Amino acid sequence: MIGGPELLLLDEPTTGFDPAARRRFWELIRRLSDEGTTIVLTTHYLDEAEALSDRLAVIAAGRVVAGGTPAELRERHGGRATVHWSEPGGGARREETETPTRTVAELMRRFDGEIPGLRISRPTLEDVYLRLTGQLDEQPGEGAR
Repeated sequence: MIGGPELLLLDEPTTGFDPAARRRFWELIRRLSDEGTTIVLTTHYLDEAEALSDRLAVIAAGRVVAGGTPAELRERHGGRATVHWSEPGGGARREETETPTRTVAELMRRFDGEIPGLRISRPTLEDVYLRLTGQLDEQPGEGAR
């Protein structure tokens, strides 16, 4: 990275880093990118790919199976959002939906405002990867927190 390279190829650069070192490295990569360096990054850490990449390619069995921005990949391949809440008496519930706002509005009417234990999760890039590679057990959004 010395000398301001025009192109930087990084293969799993943060494997073995502790969280603080990993974040410092991310800042270095962002700075190099802001200065005009083109960076090609291979990683199994999909949070890292999302944090550092303008565009992603998902590769499975040596072939590119999808590409785009992180948001585009989640939109096209992520699946539905999941609305989680608690029922009176302690039962946990969840509903997968294309329209989480509508689901929350319906729950607000049902609970007269406050929805106990409300949480909305959306598919992560990990969910996208698992779906595209056929490894998702058809529970989209469960990895999202």
